[in-house]
Amino acid sequence: MIIAVDGPAASGKGTIARALAKHYGLPHLDTGLLYRAVGLSVAQAGGNARDAGDALAACGFDDALLADPRLRDEATAALASIVSAHAEVRAALMARQRAFAAQPGGAVLDGRDIGTVIVPQADAKLFVTASPEVRAQRRLAEMRAHGLTGDRATLTAEIAARDERDRNRANAPLRCADDADLLDTSEMAIDAAVRQAIALVDAQVERRRQR
Repeated sequence: MIIAVDGPAASGKGTIARALAKHYGLPHLDTGLLYRAVGLSVAQAGGNARDAGDALAACGFDDALLADPRLRDEATAALASIVSAHAEVRAALMARQRAFAAQPGGAVLDGRDIGTVIVPQADAKLFVTASPEVRAQRRLAEMRAHGLTGDRATLTAEIAARDERDRNRANAPLRCADDADLLDTSEMAIDAAVRQAIALVDAQVERRRQR
């Protein structure tokens, strides 16, 4: 079973995707970390994230980079949003994501174009969202948990700017797949959001079986 969980930054999609992976006994991939790793690699190399060549050269990053706490920084998140707009970068990382989804038994992937581009044939699709203000507070809590600092007003502005870039980029823009269920977590505790996500996935899978 392949489950696609899409949505904007700090919407709760990662937490929900991990919970779904645990519930169904499936491996999980946070695809956003791949783009963050590319963005951070560009910065470390002194390159320009807006240059497609520099961004593509950074796609060969070592897997160990995925554990770097700097990937949680908003500065890195902004770089990820920029490099992800390059068609060359998305193509370079697409095979890696599809191979993960195609492993025996399936997988859970979360990102921004999983259900629309990476695995449009997914057995279940969710689009998880929340208000920018709520997402900023969540991101601030996440940063503090990793020993980082931030300002809520600044984070809200950065998240809104990133949403605008992600929705309007030419390559694989952020959008809800036509056959995905929308899950707004703005007013939901995580346990309730996870229960709702499981219910939605079960319903989608059952509908597919009945076709």
